[in-house]
Amino acid sequence: MAPPATPAIAHQSARPLDGLRLEASGPPGPADGLVAEHLRLLGAEGAGPHGGRIRLLGREFSEFTAHTTWGEGVVDEATVQAVTGVMAVHGRRDGAPRGLAVDYTATATGVLTVQALLAGLLTQARGGQATSAKVSAERAGLLAVSQYLAAAGAEESEAAELAPGGPPFTSADGVVFELETLDPGAWAAFWRALDAPGDSVRHGWRPFQFRYATACAAFPQPLHDAARAAGWELIREAARASGAEACPLRSLAERAAEYDGAPPWRLTPHEASYAGTAPQADAPLAGLTVLEAGRRIQAPLTAHLLGLLGAEVVRIEPPGGDPLRGMPPACSGISARWLALNRGKKAVEVDIKSPADRTRLRAMAAEADVFLHNWAPGKAAVLGLDHEHLSAANPALVYAYTSGWADRLPGAPMGTDFMVQARTGVGEAARPADEPPAPSLMTLLDVLGGLIGAEAVLAGLLLRQRTGAGVRVDSSLLGAADMLTTPARSRAAQGLDPRRPAGFRRPVPTADGWIALPDHSAIAYDVRDLSTTQALERLSGRGLSAVPVVTDLAELLTSGSISRDVHGAPAVPDPWRFA
Repeated sequence: MAPPATPAIAHQSARPLDGLRLEASGPPGPADGLVAEHLRLLGAEGAGPHGGRIRLLGREFSEFTAHTTWGEGVVDEATVQAVTGVMAVHGRRDGAPRGLAVDYTATATGVLTVQALLAGLLTQARGGQATSAKVSAERAGLLAVSQYLAAAGAEESEAAELAPGGPPFTSADGVVFELETLDPGAWAAFWRALDAPGDSVRHGWRPFQFRYATACAAFPQPLHDAARAAGWELIREAARASGAEACPLRSLAERAAEYDGAPPWRLTPHEASYAGTAPQADAPLAGLTVLEAGRRIQAPLTAHLLGLLGAEVVRIEPPGGDPLRGMPPACSGISARWLALNRGKKAVEVDIKSPADRTRLRAMAAEADVFLHNWAPGKAAVLGLDHEHLSAANPALVYAYTSGWADRLPGAPMGTDFMVQARTGVGEAARPADEPPAPSLMTLLDVLGGLIGAEAVLAGLLLRQRTGAGVRVDSSLLGAADMLTTPARSRAAQGLDPRRPAGFRRPVPTADGWIALPDHSAIAYDVRDLSTTQALERLSGRGLSAVPVVTDLAELLTSGSISRDVHGAPAVPDPWRFA
């Protein structure tokens, strides 16, 4: 259908799926409840029975269907985590594969499914042809580990040792805390205040700095000893004086008590007169331009997903280019991890401290469809690059801010992945009852935050297409944390034990590796003397299913689903398949 000459819905208090009906059928999918909840928050009506085949229809749209599955040879969360490398990455801190006790790949699959539905409807609204999409938890898992997988297939070795160890730290009075700083000077000053040995402080910085990339941090033991010798008040003062931040691990019960029930994103439409554009190709976002001023993972992943859907993505980089391009290990001289999030994007160098360059950036935003950033709170306003500044020249702009906290928690610490995990109870939810609470060193929230950011932008684009309005969209790592911990937090709110039982999703060792059983399955005998192949054959002969656990991500490079980009870096398959 052609783009509507007049808005399909009025923009005042409008939601992108107003007037559409939700139906679900078929066998259960990985995240039916999450998909239905997000679609209803976006305006769809009708819950329908839960099922992995989800349809949206009504108003000016033809029916669009998303079909969700676990994947090939896998049957649930545990088996998907095992075969995609999630268990391997999450287990690096502990020296052996470990299952996440939260339904991580299912949650990611749910968000990707909503993305597919929004993208399909946007294609139709712009006059393109789209009827269905397929999403699997297996592909969601590969996307979640794509940076680690890229590093495993690089031409050179890691810059920091892949060895067990890492935060959190524990004070003399028993406070378990996460530490964060991006400044080596603040790191050194903090530990000097705790009388930690100088050699240990120097040797500890590199694994601390690279823990976001490696999912482990082999700290010298004297750093843990120095923390255990200091009381919490001294530690808190050392953090304040040095410029570092220390955050005690909060429980799920504490998070449940303060939870405000906010959705994972916020859409704020405003008056504009967008007339719509027809797609230039079959891809949902073909012909649209995204300006991305993103750092690290969250915003770059959001833009990467929009690029996979056909948008032209232009990265705003500092003079000299993004320094993370050179982060080892590299492929053809470019960081493999950086390529996992930024391949295929154009780049423009802009000095945002320069008034002339900020004027140039505003001019670029005046011609764009989406402006996306994850700058520190308040920075955009100081630079004159906030929503009100850019929408003045481009009222139909979709302005997207992917933040840490979304201004929902006064006095919150730095909004980085591990600090948000610590503050929101993720460290408790991610581990079963026989493991002490600790944030995962896999970047769980950066990835989910990037997925939510893309979902929010797609919702904003569809709302703009249907109403003609410009839209501000806000998403956050806090929203990602609350979404991931919903079942556990709900149990805590009811006074129940929020944690999974001891040993939950823990792989079973064999003579030469590990196997993973589906959730709620068990074997009553030891398979340590059997090879992985023998153990799987024995279980199969007794009617039990299991899968081998990927322990080295390099194993996935020959699986057939992983390709190589023009730089030779591993590339995971697109998470959706449209028809």
